[in-house]
Amino acid sequence: MMDEIQLRNLYGPATEKASAKIMKSLDPHSVSFINASNFLVMGTFDGEDIDLSPKGDPKGFVKVISDDRIEIADRPGNNRIDGLLNISKNATVSLIFFIPKVTETLRVQGKATISNDPKVLEKHKLKSNLPKTVTVIKPTKVFLHCGKALLRSSLWKPESWPRKRPIPTLYEMIEDQTGLNCEIKKENDIIEMYERELYENK
Repeated sequence: MMDEIQLRNLYGPATEKASAKIMKSLDPHSVSFINASNFLVMGTFDGEDIDLSPKGDPKGFVKVISDDRIEIADRPGNNRIDGLLNISKNATVSLIFFIPKVTETLRVQGKATISNDPKVLEKHKLKSNLPKTVTVIKPTKVFLHCGKALLRSSLWKPESWPRKRPIPTLYEMIEDQTGLNCEIKKENDIIEMYERELYENK
């Protein structure tokens, strides 16, 4: 395992811009980025394992309350709630925000709490459905990330996308992995199920 000194000797120091861009709270540019974003990935840590969870809704779904408070609704899923359970043990979270066609990303680290205050939930109502909880985050580190990774991956270039799904459907894979019988296996049927349940808490 390489240590910090060996890594710095190999890579050299961070550039001046990379070092200077770190902020401790949100500025107008980061607020604009969050307001335009419709997708993020949240990292949480329970003290032993790291979990990454995708979050998506119409742009502006992350509510910027102030330069030191943002809120993210927890939408219905499979009730594993890995991220929420992690936050209940360790408040540190890390977020990376994406905007379609924008190669740069925004990274936010902070301390999180979980709220089920009715006034907070009401702000995140969608299609008359309230989330069960909202994650409230106080940013402690905020910075923009360059677009090289998204350029290398051609993520926003439709001409590079596969013409058909390159892997089995979710429930085909789960059936193979678990031996459980999954009645719905066709991609169109799965998408229809997703769309019926996007905001409905079971």
